[in-house]
Amino acid sequence: MKKLTFLKEGDTISFVAPSFGCAEDPYKTRLEVAIENFKELGYKLDLGKNIFLANSVLRSNSARKCAQEFMEAYLSKESKAVISVGGGEMMMEILPFIDFNKLKKAPPKIFMGFSDNTNLTFPLTTICEVPTIYGPCVPGFALKPFEYDILDSLNLLKGQDRFEGYKCWQRYGKKTEDPLGVLNITEPKVIKTFPNKDFEIKGRLLGGCLDILVYLCGTKYDHVKEYIEKYKDDGIIWYLEACDLSPLDLERALFSLREAGWFKYCKGFLMGRPLCFRKRVMGITHYRAIKENLKCLNVPIAMDIDLGHFKPSMPMINGEICEVKIKDNNIFMYYLELNNN
Repeated sequence: MKKLTFLKEGDTISFVAPSFGCAEDPYKTRLEVAIENFKELGYKLDLGKNIFLANSVLRSNSARKCAQEFMEAYLSKESKAVISVGGGEMMMEILPFIDFNKLKKAPPKIFMGFSDNTNLTFPLTTICEVPTIYGPCVPGFALKPFEYDILDSLNLLKGQDRFEGYKCWQRYGKKTEDPLGVLNITEPKVIKTFPNKDFEIKGRLLGGCLDILVYLCGTKYDHVKEYIEKYKDDGIIWYLEACDLSPLDLERALFSLREAGWFKYCKGFLMGRPLCFRKRVMGITHYRAIKENLKCLNVPIAMDIDLGHFKPSMPMINGEICEVKIKDNNIFMYYLELNNN
C-alpha cells in the first residue's frame, strides 16, 4: 500500500461534488459555513465548479463533468487532499470516466467521503492501492464546536492514529428549520458481539456502504480478490454499514459478497448501525441477517458500532493496518503504520 502525506496548516484542500451537489438548504448553508470554518483552520481551498450545482436529477452535474472535476482535483500538484461535499445515489455513473490507471501512477493523496462516495473510496484502495478515508463530507464541518466524528476526522486528516467510539448517538434528527441546528446525540450505545463479548483483532481495514459495494461486486471495478490475495498475510477487517437496505436486502447483500469470495482471509467484521435499525421484515432483523450469513466464517463480529448514517460515525481508513479492540461496550482503534512514511 502507498503511504499518505497528512495535512499541515496552510495546505490546499480540494472540495468536489462527484455525486450530490449542495444547491439547496440545509446543504447549501452548511457547505458555505464549512468553507469558512476550514479557512479559519488555516487551510487554503480549491472549490470545484460543481459543489453548489444540481444540474441533473440527484446529481451535481453530468457523470463526465463530475469525473473530470474529481480527476483534476486529485491530480492537482497544489492540492494535498480531496473531500467530497455530499453523498447521493448515482455516483457509480462517473466510474467509466475515471482513469484509474492514471490515478494509480499519481502520487497518493487523501480522499475522504461518505455513503455514495464508496464508489471512489473503495476502488481507489483496491485498484490504486491508495488509503482512503470513509468519513464525513464537507457540510458536516459546519457545526461548531467540532466534536465527535467531525473532530476525529479533522485529527485523522492530520495523521492522528488512535480513536475510540462515542457514548451516545442520534437516532432521529431534531426537527428544526435551522440548517445549523444542534445535533441530538442522546441514544445510549449498545454494541452487540458474536460469538464472544469482547475481542481484539488486527488486520487491514476495508469496507464502506454496503448498498454500493454489492453493486460494485462482479463489475470491472471489482479488484477485491486480487487485493485480499496480495494482503492475505495481514488479513482483512471488514467494516460495513447500510443505508437503504432492509433487513432482507442486508441478508441478500452479505450472502452475495460472501459467495463472491470477498470475505476470504477475513479477520473480523465491524458492522455499523443500519438505517433499518430495529426494523423487522418477516421476522428478520439486521442482527439475524448479519449473524446468519457471517457466522460460518468463524470470526468475531461487532454490531451497532459507531458507524453509519446515524451520527456520529467514526472515520475509517481503507487499506491501513489497524488494531481493533471491542471492550466495555466500546470500540478502540489504533492504526499501526499510519505515520511510518
